[in-house]
Amino acid sequence: MKRTLSPAQRVAYEVIFGTQSPAGKFFDLALIVLILASVLVVMLDSIPQMHAVYGEMFLQIEWAFTLFFTAEYIVRIWCSPNRKAYILSVYGIVDLLAILPTYIALFIPGAASLLIVRLIRILRIFRVLRLLNYLSEANTLAGALRRSSRKIFVFFSMMIIITTIFGCLMYVLEGPAHGFDNIPKSIYWAIVTITTVGYGDVVPLTAAGRAVSAVGMLIGYAIIAVPTGIITAELASGISRERNSRNCRNCSRAGHDADASYCKYCGAHMTMPALADPDNNEH
Repeated sequence: MKRTLSPAQRVAYEVIFGTQSPAGKFFDLALIVLILASVLVVMLDSIPQMHAVYGEMFLQIEWAFTLFFTAEYIVRIWCSPNRKAYILSVYGIVDLLAILPTYIALFIPGAASLLIVRLIRILRIFRVLRLLNYLSEANTLAGALRRSSRKIFVFFSMMIIITTIFGCLMYVLEGPAHGFDNIPKSIYWAIVTITTVGYGDVVPLTAAGRAVSAVGMLIGYAIIAVPTGIITAELASGISRERNSRNCRNCSRAGHDADASYCKYCGAHMTMPALADPDNNEH
């Protein structure tokens, strides 16, 4: 449920959640730089030679980033018109997960390896991109993935069946004597063979096994582009629909047919000018 914001909260909301003001744009750009810098520190600290020399400095820098992101998370909650909606949103959860590992490692030393979860901060860049008017492109891609999910599910189900059959065949033809110790290991070999990755440690030695392996590799080359083709077709279809649709001039929501007379969301006439709403501060 939305609440009334104080003048200070409105200013903070415009800066943190908005991009209309110079301060808001500067904050978004600074946020991107800090996110990338924090990720870079995590990556450099994972190098043993760098950790041995600069480990203490990396820890101090990480705590500085953590404190900043913690303060930002608190301010976002403080100035949000709907605190519960923000906390339970995808970006609110990402913000929380970006700072939790550092505090967990402080009380549980054995959880230090969880600090790699800090890389999830990079996902926050998508929020900035959304605020920079890239939401429609992201929605187009997400819609293509959603519409093709059933086809991709069927495709992967068929792949599981094919790899299981190939794995069982190799187990029967080659057996433990040639490195195919069990059916699960043989299925794993079939997966990396069909996906053209290559196992390396275990190879078929019999003529029948090599023949089955060759067929599997050919099948892999034939079907490797199937998921890409499915998503590409749905993406092209979504872009075509987007080009043939219009935005409502009153609520700015998209998805209307080219010949629509009224908005299906707010009911406003598609050719009427937008209604002024001085209290609408959301972007």
